[in-house]
Order: sequence, then C-alpha cells, then structure tokens
Amino acid sequence: MTARENGDLVVSLNDGQEAATRKPTMADVARHAGVSLKTVSRVVNQEPHVRASLQQRVQAAIDALGYRRNEAAARLARGASMLTLGLVMENISNEFYGRLAAAVEAAAAEHEALVVFGSYEESADKERMLIESMYARGVDSLIVVPSAADHGWLARHAGLTTVFVDRVPPGLATADAVLLDDVRGGQVATEHLLAHGHRRIALISDDEDISSVHDRAAGHRTALAAAGVPADETLVVHAVYDPARVAREVARLLDLADPPTAFFATNNRAAIGILQALRERPERPAYVGFDDFALAGVFNPGVTVVRYDTARLARAAVDLLLNPSRTGRRVKVPIELVPRGSGELPPPCRPHAARLTPRGPA
Repeated sequence: MTARENGDLVVSLNDGQEAATRKPTMADVARHAGVSLKTVSRVVNQEPHVRASLQQRVQAAIDALGYRRNEAAARLARGASMLTLGLVMENISNEFYGRLAAAVEAAAAEHEALVVFGSYEESADKERMLIESMYARGVDSLIVVPSAADHGWLARHAGLTTVFVDRVPPGLATADAVLLDDVRGGQVATEHLLAHGHRRIALISDDEDISSVHDRAAGHRTALAAAGVPADETLVVHAVYDPARVAREVARLLDLADPPTAFFATNNRAAIGILQALRERPERPAYVGFDDFALAGVFNPGVTVVRYDTARLARAAVDLLLNPSRTGRRVKVPIELVPRGSGELPPPCRPHAARLTPRGPA
C-alpha cells in the first residue's frame, strides 16, 4: 500500500516492519501507471514517438506520486560528470545574496546537484572572470544575478546554459530570467505611504541602469502620478550602494527647507542606511524598504517592507536551468507588503503650516 506524504512515497511493509519513507522512483511511476519502466523513462527523458495516451497516463502517475527526475543520475547515465551548478552574485555580504545562495543550494539538492558560487563585488570585469572561470572548469549551468554591464558576450559560449535572477541582463533579449514583480513592489510601497497622508516622499535608489531598480522606481513614480502628486527630483537620490552613504543623503534631505516626510528605499541596504541616519535625528519620517532583512522586526517601530519568497525565486531559477529552452522565458515572482510600523507613521504637524491656515472670526 502506498500514499504520498510531503512529496515522499510512504510504503507500508507487509512483513510488520515500520513504514519506510522514500522518494518515489520511476519504477513506482511505472506500477502506478500500469506501463513498463522503459515507457516511463522515455516520457521523463522526452524521447519522441511515445503515444499521447501513454504520455498522459505516465504524467498523471508522476503528478499523483510527486515524482521528480534525478538530474544527477540522468547525467551519470549519459556518461557526464556529477551535475554542478554555478551561482554568480553581486555581493555575498548583502543579506539578500546570502538567502539566495542558501535557497539555490536547497533547490539544487532536490536534484542531488552541487552548487559553487562566487561574488563579483559590483565589478563587471570580475563577474565576467567568474563566469568564464567556472565554464572553463566544466560548470556549464549557471544562475547569475547580472551587473548593469552588457552581457552580449555570453552568446559566444554555445555550451553554456544561463538563467538570470532578479535582473534582466543587458544585451541578451532572449535570456531566461526569474524576476520579482518590481514595478508592483514600488507602486505598493508608495501607495502605502500616500494612504497614510504623505506627499513629500523621497526615493533612495540604486543604479537605475539595473532593471529591477529601474522598475521599482517606475512603480514609485506611477503611484505618485495616480495620486496627483508631482514627482520632485530634489527628493530622489540615485546610485547609492552602501548604508553609510545613504545615511548622509537622508540627513541632507531632512535638512532641506521643505524636507520629505517619508522615504521609499529600493533595497535593504538603503533601508539600513535610513535607520542609521534616523538614529542621530529628532525627526521620525515614515519609510518602507524593498527586501526584508533579519532585524527588520526588532526595531521600534519595525521596518515596513516589500517582501517575496526567496525559496520560490531560487526554485524557479533551478527549474529553468534544468529544463533549457531555445526561447527566452520570464518567470515573475509576486511580492507582498509587510506593515510593521515604520510605513504607518503619519506626517508631522509643522508649525509653519498652522500659520498659513486662514483663521475664522474671533
């Protein structure tokens, strides 16, 4: 007797032993579908000339049992080496990339694959060196968080399979990419601040040549326009990469004659920079960050963020990588707003505003 439990096959043994849990195999699929093991193998490996009715029966059994192809075993059967995936990231010291690396390792482990990774530390030249070095050492399946540099040179590596994460690579219009719903994220964050009465909302932005940053900023501006709030470029900070510089820029904005009452930060480093700046300031502006981070709920108030499922991002990238296509595919991972307090702070009451309000009869 068999049953599926959490993706595993639970087998009840007839000899009185305790039930054992194991991953379903092609043999289990063959028994469930009432076909030969060879037929299952041909369907799983997408071989031609299998009757449609048999394909449907095998696929139904695969879905029922939760069977997943063992990519490592498949490569070994073809005489290839153990499957190794490469992960090339911008900066491993950033919490986002640490979470991504762990999630990619977990997703690859489901296929008994290994992961090697490198960090190019915001240098496009080092990014190219890492990719070419991995490829030269036999790692021909890569997940890359691309820099803002042109990536057209990758087209010359015909044997390299690449999936991009978080950003669209410049120069590769047909590349596979797993992206966040960045436009919606920027829009939701700004709408949240607008709903709490803010009209002077500053944008703290990374390099807008990066597609994800550009789209988050575009969502921010779309929300302002929909609310009839003119975009004020004096409240926009471009190309800030580290929290210390963000803190200086936030302090500068708060010293303006007409300062912002709220901030939208397009990444977690910018949100941390806002926290650093406010530690030394009497003001308490509202702020929303894009990307969650470990201590976001510890502060008082907690940091309101736009969040997403990193495991889903990684799993989608691994799935695209192990099922290559000749046409560029896009997978969009949804976002959600997590209110924790910082994004719900109201605009301050300013004394000069009261002086400008007409008074009625005494």
